[in-house]
Order: sequence, then structure tokens, then C-alpha cells
Amino acid sequence: MIKIISLLFIFIQSAAFSQDMKVPDRFTDIREAEQHAVVLRNSSGIIPLKRLEGLKIASLHFGNQHAAVFDSIANKYWTVEGFEADTIREGEGFNRLHDRLKLHNLIIFDLSAETNFSKELLAFISDVESQTKSIIILSGSGKNLDFLAKFRSAIIWNKHESATVASLSAQLLFGGASATKKLDEGYGHHFKKGFGYTTQKIRLGYSVPEAVSLNSNFVSGIDSIVYAGISAHSAPAVVILVAKDGKVIFNKAYGSHTYKGAASTKADDIFDMASVTKVSATTPAIMRLYDKKMISLEDPISRYVALTRTIPDKSDIKIKEALLHEAGYTPYIKFFELLKPGEMSRDSSSSHPTKVADNYFLRANYFNEVMWPVTLRSSGGTRGKFVYSDVSMYMLKEVAEQLTHTRLNDYVSNEFYSPLGMRSTGYLPRNRFDRSRIVPTTENDNWFRDMLVQGYVNDPGAAMAGGVEGHAGLFSNANDLAIYFQMLLNKGMYGGQKYFEAGTVDLFTSRQSKVSERGYGFARVTEKELNANKGYPSDKAFGHSGYTGTYVWADPVYNLVYICLTNRVYPDDGKTFGVSKVNIRAQVLDRVYQEILKSRGNATK
Repeated sequence: MIKIISLLFIFIQSAAFSQDMKVPDRFTDIREAEQHAVVLRNSSGIIPLKRLEGLKIASLHFGNQHAAVFDSIANKYWTVEGFEADTIREGEGFNRLHDRLKLHNLIIFDLSAETNFSKELLAFISDVESQTKSIIILSGSGKNLDFLAKFRSAIIWNKHESATVASLSAQLLFGGASATKKLDEGYGHHFKKGFGYTTQKIRLGYSVPEAVSLNSNFVSGIDSIVYAGISAHSAPAVVILVAKDGKVIFNKAYGSHTYKGAASTKADDIFDMASVTKVSATTPAIMRLYDKKMISLEDPISRYVALTRTIPDKSDIKIKEALLHEAGYTPYIKFFELLKPGEMSRDSSSSHPTKVADNYFLRANYFNEVMWPVTLRSSGGTRGKFVYSDVSMYMLKEVAEQLTHTRLNDYVSNEFYSPLGMRSTGYLPRNRFDRSRIVPTTENDNWFRDMLVQGYVNDPGAAMAGGVEGHAGLFSNANDLAIYFQMLLNKGMYGGQKYFEAGTVDLFTSRQSKVSERGYGFARVTEKELNANKGYPSDKAFGHSGYTGTYVWADPVYNLVYICLTNRVYPDDGKTFGVSKVNIRAQVLDRVYQEILKSRGNATK
């Protein structure tokens, strides 16, 4: 019987290797695997896979004991459904499998030295590749290449067979690693010595610190900081990811979703991004419009948001002023204080359709009838002065939707998240994911929801607006955020596709203000940090923080992406435990930078 592998999101720290393997051995194993990985028959250029949208991939495992590792790494890039099929022996079984693959348009044959290369299996491969695009992955003895001579599918081969090889094969398939090696000897008439294709690295890879000249011992320092933070009630759930030189070298989950709960945190858990939404949804939408010359940063917002044209303090505010938080908007509006009796209900109905938490609904048209008029009437501070304001992103969301004629959540999903392979990122996560994958924010937000908030945006304004806003509402996980910020480090390129012009990325992420250190939308290193003379961050670093405990950071000089996700507001936004004494996100980032500087110092000795 065919067994569908369910281990699609196995967490394996720093790559797919045995937990018992020591780090130096892991690195040796990686280098050994890389030395013997050869891509054969790739004249079509299918490897690495480029455009992922529309791909429905199945990986068929025939005798590979490391199948779960292959699938877990492959699923970091795109959805891959694994089938353990090595028990199939007769034609009827292969026919049954053939029909089960009818909805898949890319088939991966995962073969090994333990595979039974029967005439039935070979006929099955020939049958499938005649109808469906296919790729063959083989590990183990090169003598088995002879069995593949008649097939036209591209081939990835490694003479070794291990968890590391399985991980590397998945990365080669998606471009997380490059292939440069040739056959060191000939195998039959079709695979001659010196033969092999070169492929490019076009996506994040997964490795160990030693692969980027760091020492894995520094991981213990990260563990100490995070565990101390959890003990001090900084947050019950923490996920840390570090990527350097295009490789994820650390990705670990800590704690549980709640302090006394049984749901252990997982590396692919989904968190409420809070204000990280600003740089991961609204700002890229504006960047895309700028790239397409559909807007100028000098344009007044009133050109696109008509109701602001007759409001004296808003009619001539420029897009760039909103991006810099220098528009004079009020910082924050407590919309929940405007609620009247009867406007919230425990039951869903046509009169109360907007869900803000489980079994809690807001009346219809509340945003248009109450929130937006109040926003337009709100008065702020002095234009030209930096005042961090959520209202700026309410406005820019309206600009983006007016020009794209698409809701912001749909636009960014179609233009960025899906093409990039960010399958866990988006608004309204409860519409797409099981609740257990989403880390809760509060059990009592002390605003208007005295209940568990899990998978509904924590920010009350965004929740009351229906869960989709420019300043908050986005949910994501660490791996997806690393993909997005690596794309920015790559000057807009990722997976063989261009998402932004390089000049646009430089413009938005560099300092653009005379009164603050900020870029357009992005937070940047502060003067205080630069004046500390620690040697880090660089003056080109950029990122953003989120109120719920999220933090994203990219440093082009160090080729670094750092993601820290927590639910620090749990259980009641500081009411029970107060201000945390451990700043997890800052202390871990310091630890990472210090290790990089240490490694650079050692390299010059």
C-alpha cells in the first residue's frame, strides 16, 4: 500500500541531519556530499526549478531511507507531496499509483542503491515521464545510472547516500545550492567521465554555521538568552532564524504557545507580524507601484484618496511623508473606545459579519461608517517631524488598492508571497491554516477582547477593519520572512525572478530623512547604535519590529538576515508579568553579530 508521508514540516535544526551527528561531522558530511553531487541531463534547464506557482509536485520514494529528510527540506521551498512507494512490485500497483498522480504536474523519482530496479518500475518511470514532467534523483552506486540511460528526464546523482545527500538533493532541485561537479569516471555508454551540468544557486540554502565560517558553539549562547527570556516571562513562544551568505545556518523553536500549555513551539509556526506588516505588505506594494511608474513619491496622497482632497491638513501630504512617518498624522486611534452597545455580538449574522475573535463579531460597515471618517477627521502633529503613526499605513493601503483595484491582501499574495514560495504568509490565516499552527497573542488584550486571540490580528484597529490593514494584520513564519528579506538583500532578485529594480530596493532601504534615520517604510540602524562603535550593525542595515514581539533585520554589509518571532504580549499585554527584563530579540542579534566579528578577526590572524 502506498503510504503518503506526513512529515512535511519536520524541524531539523540548521539542516537535515541526524540529531546524533556532531557539528564538525555535519560540515564534513556537507562538503563530502557537495563534492559528489552531479546534475545530468539538464538540457532543458529545468534544474533548478524557477517558477513555482502552478506546480503540483509529487516525490515518489523507492527504497530511500532518507525520504522524510528530502520531503522536509523540499517543503521549505514549495508544497511537495511525498509517496513511499518502494513496496510496489507488480504492474497493478504501479497503475494504481499512476492514477493517483493525475493532479500532479511534476513528478520526482527518488531512487537509491536500495531501489529494486525491476522492469515494472522502469516501465512505470517511462510511462509517467511520457505524460508528465519528471526529474530523477539517484543516490548510491553509479552502476545504477545504466538503468536510467533510456530516460529523458533530468537527473541529480550523488554517489553517497545519507540524510545530508537527501537535503542537498532537495536544495539542488530548488536552487538552494548550486551544482558544479562533473563525473569523475564514466558509467556505461551514456554517462562519460567529465560530464555534468552547472546550475545556479537562486534561493536560500540550509546548512550549518561552519559553512559560512562561523562556529556552531555560538548557538549555546542563543539558547541561554532565549531560555532566560522565557523564564522571565518575556514570551512563552520563540522562533529564531539566522541566515548568512544566502544560507539558513540556524533555525530553532523554543518554549510553548502558552506558558502552561502543551503545544510546543515549532519552527514553522505562524505568528502575528503586527507592524512588520508595514514593511512586508504595504511598503512592497508601494515599491512595486513605484517600479511601474504608477506613482511618484512626491505625489500627494489626495490624488488617490479623494476624500482627503478637502481636508486642509491632509490634502497635500506626500506619499514619501507617510512612508517616513513625517506626515503629521496622529500616531494611533483607539477605535475600540468608540464602540457602542450592540455593535459587538457573540453570534455571526448579516448584521454582525466581521469576525474579530472566535465567537465574537463586529457590526457591518463599521470601518466605512465609523473608523474611516474618524481617521479622516483626526488631527496630528507637526509635518516634517518624525512621529511614528499607524495612520500613515492606513492611507498607503488605500493608495495601493486604488491603483491596483485589488484588496491589499490579495495583491501582495499574488505579486510576492506565492511567487516567492512564502506559503505560510498572508492575512486572515484562520481561513487557510489549522488553528494549532498559529501562535496565540493574548487571552485578554485589555482593549475589547477578553478571550483567546489566536489567528485573528492582535491590533484592535486592524481587527475591526476586517483583519486586513496596512499597519497590521499580516501573519507569517520565520522561513517565509527569511525568503522575503533575502530577496531584498539580493536587490530584488530571488528564484530567478526580479521582484524589484535594484535601485528601488536601495532607495527604500537607505536613509531618506533629515530628522530620523529611517528609510521609506523601513526602520534602520540608529545614530545611537552607530555611535556605540560596536562594529555592528552596518549603516546599511534595515528591518522593522512588531508590537506582538516580532522582529526582522537585514544587513547587506554582513550579508545577514535575522528573524526573531515571539508572542511577548501573551497573556494580557503585560498586565500580569509587566515589562520583560530580557530583550530576547536584541540580545540574540548582538550574539550573532559578535560571532560574525569574531570569525572575521580569526580569519585575519
